[in-house]
Amino acid sequence: MPAQSEPYEAPAIVTFAKELEWRRTQAGLSKKELAEKLGFADSYVGQVELRKNLPSEEFAAALDTFFKLDGLFIRLLDRINDTRHLAILPPGFTEYLGYERKASHLRVFSTNLVSGLFQTEAYSNTVISAIMGSESARLVAERMERKAIFEREDAPHTFLVLDENVIHRNVGGADIMREQLGYLFEVARRPQTQLQVVPYKSGYHAGLAGSFALLSFEDGPDVAYTESSGEGILLKQRDRIALQAVTWDLVQGHTLSAEESLAMIQDAMEKL
Repeated sequence: MPAQSEPYEAPAIVTFAKELEWRRTQAGLSKKELAEKLGFADSYVGQVELRKNLPSEEFAAALDTFFKLDGLFIRLLDRINDTRHLAILPPGFTEYLGYERKASHLRVFSTNLVSGLFQTEAYSNTVISAIMGSESARLVAERMERKAIFEREDAPHTFLVLDENVIHRNVGGADIMREQLGYLFEVARRPQTQLQVVPYKSGYHAGLAGSFALLSFEDGPDVAYTESSGEGILLKQRDRIALQAVTWDLVQGHTLSAEESLAMIQDAMEKL
């Protein structure tokens, strides 16, 4: 995988990088000196230590041989490969999922695509495979597993708002989109769930800045998660949570009723 501008933050990648840096400095070697001894470019050693690039199997094996280790770096690389999909998730998203599993109330607004928690497997696969390539199957499976929260005895009260743009964007072809819209009908019929649509005729509204979710809990403060242009931010600060709550209220002020929203979705299905 090519180098990126921001460092990878997945724990396994961080551990590999720190172990490499520690072993190198303990041996009294610069990045260039270690690279020469291993037969790799010094820039590559630096990129791995700074987590701007992922280590190769050849590099891990060379480190084990040079430092006379019993497969330590190979084992660390195996752990990276097992969890590498976490490194390509938006920042804060993994922590957000922990909160999502415990939430008593969900308020979710989607501006361009159906939010992951409410996607069908086919729709999800279309979206994820276009971005993640070989990691898509694992990520799709994990996305589907998130729906288990709705099977709890204390399933969260859920409020889902979609911009009309979401139901008209043909993702994956007519069959996949028809199935997805049908699934939204199922979502809307769940106990403790409300689905509404913001129509085009509303013009500009506060939600067009990006999708977001607000989570509430029986025994803790709210958290929020926002996404825009593939970047995610987990929000815990009270002032920023309050601002997202205001945005939610402003968006909801533009929604159709639940009945009108389902009628719009039905119409979109019939036109596919």
